Amino acid sequence: MKLRYSVIALAATALLGGCAHKPGADDASLKMFAPLPETIPAKTAGPAEARVALGRMLFYDPRLSRSQTISCNSCHDLAKYGVDGAPTSEGVNGQHGDRNSPTVYNAAAHFAQFWDGRAPDVEGQAKGPVLNPVEMAMASEQAVVAVLESIPEYVAAFQQAFPDAAQPVTYENMSVAIGAFERGLLTPSRWDRFLDGDQAALTEQERAGFHAFASAGCDRCHAGALLGGNLYQKIGLMKPYPETADPGRYKVTKIESDRMMFKVPSLRNVARTAPYFHNGKVGGLEQAVTQMAEYQLDKQLTPAEISSIVAFLNSLTGELPSKYIQKPELPKSTAKTPKPTEG
Repeated sequence: MKLRYSVIALAATALLGGCAHKPGADDASLKMFAPLPETIPAKTAGPAEARVALGRMLFYDPRLSRSQTISCNSCHDLAKYGVDGAPTSEGVNGQHGDRNSPTVYNAAAHFAQFWDGRAPDVEGQAKGPVLNPVEMAMASEQAVVAVLESIPEYVAAFQQAFPDAAQPVTYENMSVAIGAFERGLLTPSRWDRFLDGDQAALTEQERAGFHAFASAGCDRCHAGALLGGNLYQKIGLMKPYPETADPGRYKVTKIESDRMMFKVPSLRNVARTAPYFHNGKVGGLEQAVTQMAEYQLDKQLTPAEISSIVAFLNSLTGELPSKYIQKPELPKSTAKTPKPTEG
């Protein structure tokens, strides 16, 4: 992808374009990249362990949906790299939205959330799907609180997580707890070890793939610790993109220059998070690379170049934190717990 970048970024891009060898750990072509941070700081101060434990339960709890069949994990399956593998996710009553559900792994490090950036952080993002009529479809914040307050174990967990709050069980605190859990969803990969100086962390083919990636100009948007996730960009920058029904960030800002602008996705775990793009209409990684080169860079990559870049992208697949994401035992409903509803 290509972006409107500063003089410093332009200079770096020029340097990358002149690279003619496979990168080593001290190579200039790596200057625009950084290892994944070990932690993402909490949004607010408080008992971290208690908030993470509560957030983990809430993430897996389908009672946060009107039908009591859909949880955060339904669309962002943590055992499947944070996605459900569908072009668009299924919500209550079999409804589908119009955008692909992106992975929640490493999302807390993004500069904004959702494809159009309408939430500033994962805490803000956590509030959206629960009340969205197509997704989890809860009637109101009060309806969510009523479910949580009907379950004594949740009331106690909220009190532990928010000990200074006069009213611990709130919709806001629900989002803070889920966000606290999501901030631990990090997936370091062999790429990080390579950036830290371990030359053997990547194969020769993968190192050559990084050179192809940088030489093509993919790093103009997919750089930094996340290889993306830190800017908006117009899809169809150099050549009009054929799918124009979704105007992107324009839906949020109503500013004409934001039409077809979307958050640039992180490439971490990209080999495991198909289908691709905001509409989920591209099923294969090779096709995604081909289209990005064509519409964002006005380049026709050769099959060899595409294969090489895909080899590099596979090195970005990280390790799932299996212990951290283990599904907890959820507290049981009581006679006071509202029943699921349809329609």
